[in-house]
Amino acid sequence: MSGEPSSADMPGGQTPGRGPSGQVAAVVLAAGAATRFGSPKQRLLLPGVLARLRAASLDDVVVAAGAHPLEAPGVRVVDCPDWKLGPGASLRCALSALGPNVEAAVVVLADGPSLAPEAVERVMAAWRKTGSPLVAASYGGDRGHPLVVARELWERVPDEGLRVFEPMLVPCDDLGAPGDVDRPEDLP
Repeated sequence: MSGEPSSADMPGGQTPGRGPSGQVAAVVLAAGAATRFGSPKQRLLLPGVLARLRAASLDDVVVAAGAHPLEAPGVRVVDCPDWKLGPGASLRCALSALGPNVEAAVVVLADGPSLAPEAVERVMAAWRKTGSPLVAASYGGDRGHPLVVARELWERVPDEGLRVFEPMLVPCDDLGAPGDVDRPEDLP
């Protein structure tokens, strides 16, 4: 016996020595067809979202691409061929590209141009403090992005995405919602 705790002793089956003190990466969901926008909005909005993520304390960033080929200098872009199945399929694809030391992923949308780096830090801090498997920013009491999903949920993400799980909500009203650009008139 080594005296170290086994994963059975850890909350949520976490690996000993990791968990809420482990690495956190970001996943940017950018795989959709952008049909309502009329063109690949990801190409327009992704650079701004990535700049905001660079201001947060993250160990890695992966972009989930699908309907449109994407380039994102300085981060990994993963082609997710099953993107049509739903956002959960793209999320699973991107999560599978993260390293074994990553214990949680901050999930953001490529079409949220007003993402506050402080909101990323706030939901990560709540995850580290509580160990809750799913932590989401809230605005006016409504669930939003960013959110943190712990490794223990990664293989359970259904095609429709994380909406099937009830998160711990972290108020981020003072930081402003990240936005949701569906049509050209939604651009800031």
